[in-house]
Amino acid sequence: MKGMVFTAFLEMVESKFSLKIADDIIEASALPSGGSYTTVGTYDHNEIIKLVIELSGRTNIPVADLVRTFGEYLFSQLLDMHPYFMEQNSSVFEFLQKVDSYIHVEVRKLYPDAELPAFQYDASIPGTLVMTYQSSRPFADLAEGLIIGCIAHYGEKINIQRENLSDGSSARFVLTQAGSDL
Repeated sequence: MKGMVFTAFLEMVESKFSLKIADDIIEASALPSGGSYTTVGTYDHNEIIKLVIELSGRTNIPVADLVRTFGEYLFSQLLDMHPYFMEQNSSVFEFLQKVDSYIHVEVRKLYPDAELPAFQYDASIPGTLVMTYQSSRPFADLAEGLIIGCIAHYGEKINIQRENLSDGSSARFVLTQAGSDL
């Protein structure tokens, strides 16, 4: 997993909780990297899982909620880093349908060794987008948070329903525009 995800997570912890909590969870997690991350480095995804579990233990916030919140935060960070992704798309559905075919292609240019999830799309029902998320890692909660962040950015009224297809590594998200006849 790319270091920019780790650095963004620790920035979120510092801003939403405190620098002390960030330091405490790093120390308590006994990480192989020692918790020293660079944005361009690559690290074992299990380290971020350990960090989130430690944070959950200190805050009494469920792990899934923390990961979704991080997804929302990460979306805003990615938007700041790559605003042109958003400028080229005028709606949530338009943007999300380009994650695999455009955004992940661009991410691979920046980070050739990035291991990215995959999405399949079904927009055959007007006002509805079905996204099927598949990953080798258990981060469907992160994907959901990123989707929520995207919806918040565009300010659209979209309902999300999620169906887990495996233990966090695959999920189906059904996004329905509010007011659709479904």
